Amino acid sequence: MTLRDKTTVTFYNGLTTIGGPMIEVAYNDSHVLFDLGEVYRPELGLSMDDEDYQTLIKYQLIGEAPDFYDEKITGKAIDTKRWKHSAAYISHLHLDHSKALNLLSPTIPLYAGPITAHLLPALNEKGDFLLPAAGHEKGYTRPIIAAEYKKPIKVGEITMEIWPSDHDAYGATGLIVKTPDKKISFTGDIRLHGYHPDWVHEFLAASKGADLFITEATGSSWPERKNEKQSEEFTGINNEDELTQEVVRLQKANPKRQITFNTYPTNVERLLRIISDSPRKVVLHAKRAHLLHKSLGKEFPYYYLPEEPKFADLNPEPEVSYQDLLNDGHEFLWQAVADFDQLMEGGLYIHSNAEPLGDFDPAYKSFVENFAKHNVEYKALRCSGHADEGELQEIISEVQPAILVPVHTLHPELVENPYGKRILPKRGQSITL
Repeated sequence: MTLRDKTTVTFYNGLTTIGGPMIEVAYNDSHVLFDLGEVYRPELGLSMDDEDYQTLIKYQLIGEAPDFYDEKITGKAIDTKRWKHSAAYISHLHLDHSKALNLLSPTIPLYAGPITAHLLPALNEKGDFLLPAAGHEKGYTRPIIAAEYKKPIKVGEITMEIWPSDHDAYGATGLIVKTPDKKISFTGDIRLHGYHPDWVHEFLAASKGADLFITEATGSSWPERKNEKQSEEFTGINNEDELTQEVVRLQKANPKRQITFNTYPTNVERLLRIISDSPRKVVLHAKRAHLLHKSLGKEFPYYYLPEEPKFADLNPEPEVSYQDLLNDGHEFLWQAVADFDQLMEGGLYIHSNAEPLGDFDPAYKSFVENFAKHNVEYKALRCSGHADEGELQEIISEVQPAILVPVHTLHPELVENPYGKRILPKRGQSITL
């Protein structure tokens, strides 16, 4: 092996922010990049039209990853003499891991788990989910290869394996990267209290003894608030099953009360569980029903807001009148997305990790206050998509890595590695393994 034949890892973004990790593994003339998200900073007040490449770099919303981005966007050609083999991967649907995927050069294959690969084009149908691709119509989503779980993907001398995991984004995955001399594991976003802890443990077992373990560590981000029941991230609901049970309990405890709710669009599995277990008939906004039909082939009752255009793919039979929903106090549990001032006084609205996402968003305070003004009870039912501090320690203990790099957290320095080294890289820093 020559001196050139070393495994190097470069950390382009997402090291001291919640979201936006962009990391490259390189060996000889082969390299892979993961993820392709944008850091969420609502305080900047940027619209999709403002988010050109230079602005994204200026505010460190994406990483400056050379030889991956489309040259039509950067003005810089990819060095194909240096890199003979390239690939990229996204771990899950959330925008802080996927929003910039259209900036990737069309010559570089992009991989994701099968659920992510199928849902993303549906989410971006109107061009309002992902950043736009150069030279394409609004609503275009670049090709995403739906990888077969656990099957090796060759990228020159590098091999990638995509493993099912658990997060509050449907179809979340983890990644194991192998070079001729090293094994690197990347968790994406991960937790042990979701629907599929068995998948997580299997992924961690495959990652055991990794030369480098890159884990999200959101749970270490608020040390000053970790004992608060209503903290930024963790609220007292211990797992997804408890959350569904609480939604059911609230319906049974309020048989003659209007109950509405909303969830984040990528949290498909939570929504499917609520629909399955709900004692009331669940009615979705037509946009959400269209997303589930287009991506998963599933049909559910739905409604349109006044003057909304119709979706050609939705069967008209399950449609429910919007006015019937506004007047209902016992039959329906329905997804409220607008006209909150028209909800029944004395009603209950359940906000389950929907937008606005939390009190870090400038829009959140006024959103919550508006319900009180109209005598509607606002109830936040959250279940974190991230491991808390105890789970994070368990995750690390199952892998026992030689080197640990915590990312996707405000305080990476709080995460220890009892089994080896811990490295806290700077943005743009490369390390050689």
